[in-house]
Amino acid sequence: MKNKFLETGEHGYHPLHKFKIILSGLRFAVLYDFSVMYKIVISFLILIPVIMFREWIDISLIILATGVMIASEVFNTAIEAVCDFMETNYNEKIGMIKDISAAATGITIFIWMIVVGIEVINVIPHLRG
Repeated sequence: MKNKFLETGEHGYHPLHKFKIILSGLRFAVLYDFSVMYKIVISFLILIPVIMFREWIDISLIILATGVMIASEVFNTAIEAVCDFMETNYNEKIGMIKDISAAATGITIFIWMIVVGIEVINVIPHLRG
């Protein structure tokens, strides 16, 4: 795809190509970043009973919280990879950049844990009776 600002790349927009790139990046994140994989699995396991009991607003909240958390994890992984690529030796400034990125990810994980925790508490009574 052509970059309008840098005047580089190929002309034309190919949505299927973009979708293929998205899936490739997600596959890479799930296969090589355990923190992404286990959170997707946990969210999926919580979604199953919520879908069974047709709690539609809860389904939306779980999907939204999981999506934001996964995006944050992927951004964090990308930032860390770029930092490691740019500077292989220890660098205090790179360390601060990685710490800030990890803090942002930590915030989204905390919110995701709250949403998933509330949903687990709400689903338990339905499972008992």
